[in-house]
Amino acid sequence: MTPSSTAPQDGRLDPTPSALTGERRRLINLAYRMLGSLAEAEDVVQETYARWYAMSRRQQEAVASPGGWLTKVAGRICLDVLRSARVRRERYVGEWVPEPLPARTDRPAGAMDDSTADPADRVTLDESVSMAFLVVLEAMTPAERVAFVLHDVFRYPFSEVADIVGRTPAACRQLATSARRRVSASRAPLSPTAQRARVVKEFRLAWQAKDINALIGLLDPDATAVGDGGGLVTALPHPIEGAERIARFFAGRTRPGRLAVRECTVNGEPGLAAHLDGAVVSVYAFDIADGRIRRIWAVLNPEKLRPWKRE
Repeated sequence: MTPSSTAPQDGRLDPTPSALTGERRRLINLAYRMLGSLAEAEDVVQETYARWYAMSRRQQEAVASPGGWLTKVAGRICLDVLRSARVRRERYVGEWVPEPLPARTDRPAGAMDDSTADPADRVTLDESVSMAFLVVLEAMTPAERVAFVLHDVFRYPFSEVADIVGRTPAACRQLATSARRRVSASRAPLSPTAQRARVVKEFRLAWQAKDINALIGLLDPDATAVGDGGGLVTALPHPIEGAERIARFFAGRTRPGRLAVRECTVNGEPGLAAHLDGAVVSVYAFDIADGRIRRIWAVLNPEKLRPWKRE
């Protein structure tokens, strides 16, 4: 695991705009990894700051570590959101896929003020936000996910994690260990970035050419494709399994002259974005090992595509 470039800040909260910006960036990074949703992460951070500013000046001054206080509150809100999300996602139409993040160059121009810029501009892209990693986190219990993200990704000590999760440090250590096993069990040897980019490019070319045999050759025989339309746009309600079925599905989805599929970066990894009449209508993330595509995640839900720019 590559640790995040952000880290706990134990000093008193400097009220200057630059200091507040730093805190907000850290909290967005934390909440997105915990929730897999940029919109929900932004809501969590807004609620965290609302609770801080709802306190009197005397109450704020009594907080020994405002940075730690913000993290604790954000972590607890995330825990509550995760618990309610399990119920909400049972009612979700079709498959649920984490919200994809574009590269900075693919994001709409935002204000220079970090407090008003697009939240995606405040998420640091690394291994801990890859789609494959976030999907594994989705299989964890809320407590496992929070404990793992706080300790293994952001390097918070278990004594602080325990205060957020509401369990003992020993229990939080067990939660993180269990989560770590899930991550290790799901991992395959990672192909070099250049090779993954080449595979994605070849997939795009084969898709646009409706070359079923070429698509099959790029897919692992046991590959899986998942689509997330959220009930707002048409998407298959269940995953597609098997290289041939996936190849035939994609070959039948091209709309010559209208749908432009382009290579891009999705959550820090090589991916694709489909543009229709100048707007991004779907984003594709890939899990590639040994030169073959093992999993494809297609996000078509327009509510999850808001960070992607319109041309």
